[in-house]
Amino acid sequence: MPAKVCFVTGSGRRIGASIIRKFAEEGYAVLIHVSTSLEAGESLKSELIGKGCQADLLQGDLSDEEQTEQLVSLVSNHPFVLQRGGLDVLVHNASVYSQIPVDELSLETMRFLNRLHVEAPLQISQGLYPSLSDVNGSIIALTDTSAGKAWKQLSHYTASKAGLRQLMLNLAGEYAPNVRVNCVAPGAILSADWEHEHFNKIVQSIPLKRSGDPSDVAGAVYFFASSPYLTGQELFVDGGWNLNPS
Repeated sequence: MPAKVCFVTGSGRRIGASIIRKFAEEGYAVLIHVSTSLEAGESLKSELIGKGCQADLLQGDLSDEEQTEQLVSLVSNHPFVLQRGGLDVLVHNASVYSQIPVDELSLETMRFLNRLHVEAPLQISQGLYPSLSDVNGSIIALTDTSAGKAWKQLSHYTASKAGLRQLMLNLAGEYAPNVRVNCVAPGAILSADWEHEHFNKIVQSIPLKRSGDPSDVAGAVYFFASSPYLTGQELFVDGGWNLNPS
């Protein structure tokens, strides 16, 4: 029987790569996607093939509508998907995280984040829905833990992630019963270069007293993919950070 297939956007490095590794370990044929991290993507592909896994690499800029459409076509017509008769798992992981004071936030930056975090996931979900529906597949989006919180200098990021969260909730209702849609909200997993001091303060406030590992997020994504009676849910993977008031 052909292997189940998982496609993860933005999966050459960090959390995305961990998700790819998890599904490959579980016997899935995996489609790695990168925009600019081509070397990392090639390295991950070689690593997995060396372990006897089925893996391939696709490239495309999700901020570009035409390239995104081409990516959808590549996935839909990929030999892994054709042999399987559909796509089992789509993971919206591609993301950009940066700190900008609101008085310096440009509309151009806001449009870019909305494109990457909301428009591209919608375009990909719509385009791959037939392949997902053919095998009663699953969509999982990576949101964040900012819901209901006012994080300073992150208006562009948290607003676009809120849009992604709501989009996935709506898709869960509209795509049922053929395709399940859920969200995983990572907490303090990997710090950006510019936030080490702030990140360490956050970790001190986490009830489980540690930062998360990318494998923690990958496990949650796999949980949703392998849970056939769950849809329209968001799972916080944050060590209890959401228990704090801010």
